[in-house]
Amino acid sequence: MPEISQTERASRMLHRAYECCLEYRHEFIMPEHLLLEMIEEYNFFSVLNIFYSPCQLKDQVKAYLEKVETMPPDTVYEPEASEQLTKVLEMAVVQVTLSNAEALDIPHLTKAILELEDSWAAYLLKKCLGKNENDFFCQLISTYELDDELCEEEEEENGMEPEVAWKRLVTCMNDHYKLQNPLIGREQELKRTIQVLCRKDKNNPLHVGEPGVGKTALVWGLVQMIEEGHVPERLKGSKVYKLDMGTLLAGTQYRGDFENRIKQIMDGVQAESSGQSDPMDLFPDYLTDDESDTTGATGNSIVYIDEIHTLVGAGATGDGAMDAANMLKPYLESGTIRFIGSTTYEEYNRHFARSKGMIRRFQQIDIGEPTIDEAKHILKQLQPIYEEFHHVKYDDDAIAFAVEASAKYVNDRFLPDKAIDLIDEAGAACEMKMEETKNVTKADIADVLAKTCKVDALAMAEEHDYERLETLPSRMLAQIYGQDEAIRQVVEAVQMSRAGLLDDNKPLASLLFVGPTGVGKTEVARVLAKELGIELIRFDMSEYTEKHAVAKLIGSPAGYVGYEDGGLLTDAIRKSPNAVLLLDEIEKAHQDIYNILLQVMDYARLTDNKGRKADFRNVVLIMTSNAGAQYASQSGIGFNSHVSRGEAMMKQVKKTFKPEFLNRLSGAVVFHDMDKEMATLILKKKLRELEAKLEAKNVKMTLTTEAFDHLLKEGFTPEYGAREMDRVIAQRLKPLLMREILFGCLKQGGEVTVTIDNRQFVIFK
Repeated sequence: MPEISQTERASRMLHRAYECCLEYRHEFIMPEHLLLEMIEEYNFFSVLNIFYSPCQLKDQVKAYLEKVETMPPDTVYEPEASEQLTKVLEMAVVQVTLSNAEALDIPHLTKAILELEDSWAAYLLKKCLGKNENDFFCQLISTYELDDELCEEEEEENGMEPEVAWKRLVTCMNDHYKLQNPLIGREQELKRTIQVLCRKDKNNPLHVGEPGVGKTALVWGLVQMIEEGHVPERLKGSKVYKLDMGTLLAGTQYRGDFENRIKQIMDGVQAESSGQSDPMDLFPDYLTDDESDTTGATGNSIVYIDEIHTLVGAGATGDGAMDAANMLKPYLESGTIRFIGSTTYEEYNRHFARSKGMIRRFQQIDIGEPTIDEAKHILKQLQPIYEEFHHVKYDDDAIAFAVEASAKYVNDRFLPDKAIDLIDEAGAACEMKMEETKNVTKADIADVLAKTCKVDALAMAEEHDYERLETLPSRMLAQIYGQDEAIRQVVEAVQMSRAGLLDDNKPLASLLFVGPTGVGKTEVARVLAKELGIELIRFDMSEYTEKHAVAKLIGSPAGYVGYEDGGLLTDAIRKSPNAVLLLDEIEKAHQDIYNILLQVMDYARLTDNKGRKADFRNVVLIMTSNAGAQYASQSGIGFNSHVSRGEAMMKQVKKTFKPEFLNRLSGAVVFHDMDKEMATLILKKKLRELEAKLEAKNVKMTLTTEAFDHLLKEGFTPEYGAREMDRVIAQRLKPLLMREILFGCLKQGGEVTVTIDNRQFVIFK
């Protein structure tokens, strides 16, 4: 046999085969001795266990060895390698040479045994593997290669003896708890967790709560209590190991790699829980008499599985196949390992709830979102940590404001996580300033919130910006004429919201604008959004006249085309939660639209087809309608009629809309018909807009009184409102200016006067 190096474990196996031969008092060392010792090797045992029971194979090999003729009791002898074992070693060396391996290892010996002829070792091993022989061998190679890599990495990192293999696949939280933020509050949830862990059976807590409420922080708090000794005697000295699915799945190339790692970890943790140094001692066949009484005891190791729903289906290759969750069930049942899981309600219902066997083995503990006062207390305790990290000081009102503002304006996340994010980013922003004393103020928090969460600057304004709110009515009245009541209601809603006098569970305002066409209903919404500096979200309800079209607002039902796209309305509000929502010409939509809007106006919530909620608490909802406009002219018909035009419109509105819809409105505003005074103001505004465009071309236009009056006469029609004025300017005045600017006297700019001649507009310089 040519000279070739052997790995330490291969040499150990051959030496143990020699000792096994002596124990049985056999004359020759046979492949069966080697196979028996390899079964007891941890990695070989773990891989074989995927395909066949190692204990059964061991019993079969032992049964054969007991039939082999033994040496006389008093004979002193030295065992020699049998002819078949010599063949095993020769074939193993050939494999090492062909594979360019650095040293002979256990997989080479295993392959050589499988290739033997007329050997009980080969026969028994092939019989238990069946058609899985190649899969077993590939898995064996992968396992030993991974073990070598992990050992090398650990030796390079710390220059120490490598630890047990399974510990490289988990994180011991006891070693890192000092690096985490301390747990504040959650006394009841923590007490319940400890209580479940102290149970004899089904001692596995499952934390279920929304993202960001502190599920992981609760486990870190438990680890801290364990390390400080503030736990019952049963939990003292416990080790908490965090299982990461990403680490388990990384590098798993062959079928069985993933399962092998799971089993390797569980067996290792179970061995540590039982106080045994060798994971192989877990099995009854391998126990000595003085250790047998520890197997039924509840251990001290706890496995923490974050996002535990990922276990359900992980590693499965098809329906009914073994997944990670099923592999854990025996360990969950035994009680020697305690498990702590955490997941969200959505993932729990979608994935975890399908596994009834897993549910009954866990005790669910709900982790609710803390109240605003509780969140303030949490942030107060964390304040020194963030001050030290960012080298800043937080004002007391800044901490309180971070909690209150995040609770009000950040709708898709949960306390305390979203408030902690605010003070963290505000601290980072303040740290960048070139100032000696760096104080994080309420304004800094507001600035971060405005940038990251699209919260309008006006709503987050400081006290000195109240002047903007005070002048909001006058600024809007300067752009909208004759609709003072509508502007008053809209502005009052915004101001009351800023004063904190509105119901927090309703939109800022739910207004119905009723009136004839062209009097400024849509314009009020546009101007309001512009003055507040927030987005205008407009939906033309004439596009939703069909029943199925209305479903697009919250998303198509499952199974229909467009289900994956989500809802148009709900997605728009989630993207811009602070907005003016304009539903134009609401009466043209299908009746189902009113059912959708009921919960919006009542609870400021709307759920889409996927169960996600959109928050309307910071939305000004404006709906426009022409309903009843055609009946307004009937108000003055008859002798001694005292019915106003507005009352006539509202009477028809009450017939058009359902009582429950009207009852949820914060206001129904009747827009006045256009009169001559309003038309004059609107015409002047339109002309100012035209003059601004001409100014860009260096053209200055002047209208004579006659021309202005003629425009007003042609453009003022109560039936069509301001839109008729736009048409008159576009058809009568703009074409004259266009020809002069392109081809005439205004090519280089200049001043012109527009007058009227024989009912036609004319231009002269």
